[in-house]
Amino acid sequence: MSVIENSWQHNYITTNGIKLHCVTQGEGSLMLMLHGFPEFWYSWRYQIPEFSEDFKVVALDLRGYNDSDKPTNKSAYVMDEFIKDVKGAIETLGYQKCVLVGHDWGAAIAWNFAYAYPEMVERLIIMNVPHPAKFDRAFINPQQLLRSWYIFFFQLPFLPEFVLHLSDYKAIKSVFIKTAFNKNNFAPTDIKAYRTAAAKPGAIAAMLSYYRNIFRQVSLKKVWQILEVPTLMIWGENDTALGKELTYGTEAYVRDFQIKYIPNCSHWVQQDRPEIVNQYMREFLADYSS
Repeated sequence: MSVIENSWQHNYITTNGIKLHCVTQGEGSLMLMLHGFPEFWYSWRYQIPEFSEDFKVVALDLRGYNDSDKPTNKSAYVMDEFIKDVKGAIETLGYQKCVLVGHDWGAAIAWNFAYAYPEMVERLIIMNVPHPAKFDRAFINPQQLLRSWYIFFFQLPFLPEFVLHLSDYKAIKSVFIKTAFNKNNFAPTDIKAYRTAAAKPGAIAAMLSYYRNIFRQVSLKKVWQILEVPTLMIWGENDTALGKELTYGTEAYVRDFQIKYIPNCSHWVQQDRPEIVNQYMREFLADYSS
């Protein structure tokens, strides 16, 4: 599958008191893409050229990642701030609404943003992260607790930073190569890009701060209303971090909900099986008009 880079534009967006780096291609209605850990905008390399034919595609570096600003205060990495970042990005780009696409942490942010500002999200596309209500309850599931061992490891001081820095960020390479199903889609140049992004000053500490605030934001008592935004969930069935069972019952929280499971596909769904991910996205957006 070809990746076209020659027409990608690198820009900065000032929002919520910080600068966020982004890659942009195309014109038209806004499609905003939010990546996960330990990635950056590059995780959307198979989707940017595909959807730039019909949209202005903007793939952000989340705060703390790659070329975006990296606040040093741990309290800067909480959901309220992430939501403000996204709102400001949409408005700074000159739009009032978007198609919002998220994977991993980006998907968690996308879920929460859609609840906070449903009028700004025309379509929501979520990849391999459950609805927040399902995610909160995951921490009382013994099987999921075992899968989420790394979240607890990341709570430790100093040691996670040390491990992630070891051997030229070898752990960054391992997280992709050891868990990806289609390893051919993670070429040495791709792995180098992720390691280079992680090596930027302040990046590792910022990336870990997302996790070090996670338990402050989990709430089993919160009542989640029915989301009115049309939503597509795409789920790689061979996800070693999040169990497929976390998707069951999501339709109780979303009025217009579709789910597409992809077998022989890892957590890194949009990179592992980009052709079918793009197909499902296109089918979901077939009747979309701005």
